[in-house]
This record gives sequence, structure tokens and C-alpha cells, in this order.
Amino acid sequence: MSEDSHVLADHVDHSVGGFGGHAFRRFTHVSMTAVPFIYYLYGQDVADIVSIEAKQLVSIVCFLIILAEVIRLRLGIVIFGQREYEADQISALAWGGLAVSLALLLAPGEGEGLEAGIYGIPLIVGLTLVDPVMGEIKRTKQDLRLAIYVGLVVSYAVWLGCHYWLGTDIIAAILLAPLTVLGELPKTKEIDDNATMILFPLTGLMLLLPFL
Repeated sequence: MSEDSHVLADHVDHSVGGFGGHAFRRFTHVSMTAVPFIYYLYGQDVADIVSIEAKQLVSIVCFLIILAEVIRLRLGIVIFGQREYEADQISALAWGGLAVSLALLLAPGEGEGLEAGIYGIPLIVGLTLVDPVMGEIKRTKQDLRLAIYVGLVVSYAVWLGCHYWLGTDIIAAILLAPLTVLGELPKTKEIDDNATMILFPLTGLMLLLPFL
């Protein structure tokens, strides 16, 4: 087995809980698809309970995620489904929570309800669906090129689906879908792809906005 194959296998072997932990992490990742829909449909209703704005609620949740991550790192704890090396570095979950929060706070929208998520929804759903698909292809097939091709298909399905369903600008959909996939490729300990798969297209969106 090649060195790259060993690295991909380690994603399962070094998960707390073994394959069960790996499967749980994948399930958690995909289930986060519901987050933007819940936020855009019911976020303000939840925020009204404590008399704040929906975006203030997002910021508070993000601060709590960061606080919990600081405590976790201080104690060197890894929970079921996390990888063992996350005991002493920022976890994929924390990076994902930060990136999702930034998407909800910064992505522009129109009107109320799901229409307010014309960019926030594809940014987040791109992460929650494309990342596990590409990850499983790389793990089982040991084929980065195939993972990229399939990732592009899924990413374009998300972005173009949001164009037809929500009214996401078609130019933005065409140009930003590949950035979701690009965000999965860098492998560095400094930042997890759960962040870059949102931050890359979010940055592109911010730069495109004056022209949309």
C-alpha cells in the first residue's frame, strides 16, 4: 500500500471508535445540511425567545463553539468520531462550526425565509455533501482524480439546484461551485477543509458581489 493509501486509511483507523466513529462523523457531517434551512426558516423565531437578532444568535453559538474547543484542547480530549490527532489541534468540527457561522453572517440574501439563503444555503450544503462524498471516494478508491470529478458533479448539482430553486445568480453558481471542491484539496494542519470548503467560495462570492 502506498504512503497516500496509508494516510487515507488512517482517517478510519485513527478515528475514536474505529469504523463506527468514522461512520458517525460522516453522518454528523451530512446531517448539518439541515442547518441553513433551519436558520433561514426558523432562526429569528428561536432568537426571539431570548430577544435578540438571528445573526446575534449565530455569533453567540460560534463563540460557544470556540470556547468549547479551547476547553477541549486544554484537556486534550477527543470525542467519539474525532481523529486521535485532534487531541492537540483545532478539530474539524470547530473549523466547520466557524465556517458555517461566517457563511450565515456574511452571505447576502433577498427577502425572508429560504430566499434569504440564496448564497448561504449552497455555501453550506456544498460543504456538507461534497466533503463526505470526496472523502469516501479517496478512502475507498484511492483515486484523487475521480474524487475531484465526482465532487464537481455534486457541487454543481448543489449550486445550480439553488439557482433554479432559490434564484442564486447563475454566474455565481458556475464560478463558485469549483471553489467548493478546491477547498477540499489543501492538506495542512493549520486549517481543516471543513473551513476552506466554505471560505474559498465565500471569498469568491464577496469579490463577485459588485458585479452581480
